[in-house]
Amino acid sequence: MSDDQRDQTPAEPAGAAAPASAASAAAVPAGPQPEPIRYFGTTWVNHESGYGLRRAALAVGSLVTATAAALLLRLSYEGLEIGNVGPFLSISVVVLFAISSAIAFVKTWDSYKRRPAPSSDEAALKGLKTIGFIGSLIAYSLRCLTEAPGEQLRRAEYERSLADYERRRSTRTGNPAARRPKRKK
Repeated sequence: MSDDQRDQTPAEPAGAAAPASAASAAAVPAGPQPEPIRYFGTTWVNHESGYGLRRAALAVGSLVTATAAALLLRLSYEGLEIGNVGPFLSISVVVLFAISSAIAFVKTWDSYKRRPAPSSDEAALKGLKTIGFIGSLIAYSLRCLTEAPGEQLRRAEYERSLADYERRRSTRTGNPAARRPKRKK
């Protein structure tokens, strides 16, 4: 852009940007905000906007996906039988998927109750959980029957942060800058 073109562009009025920022600041409520959950957003807080229907749809969807994945694994196993790879490899594949699905189920189920420690073995088990994705899908489906996955954990954290925020807000007695200095004795 040349200097002539820059000079000819109209400048925005100074007051145009101020109302937009004031409106956005008024829209954000004070205090801690709930952490959104995938597919649910923040509807889990008050169970609003089709929360129950969404939970049911996700439970059925993840169960259908787990069933389709099990069918795909069954077809893969039949391919191993057609290929005559031997009983050791066939049994090893079944045992591998069964164990990794069980581990993935347990780790996924536990992740809905508590956050993993920063030094935990979650990163090391990522590959195993990927292989056992059927277990993760089943855990997600079962959890959706009772609540949004991770709702219990996030609700406890949110209520704790709300209580802390209210406690901090209630101890304030006004503007500290407006206080008179203490008199010396």
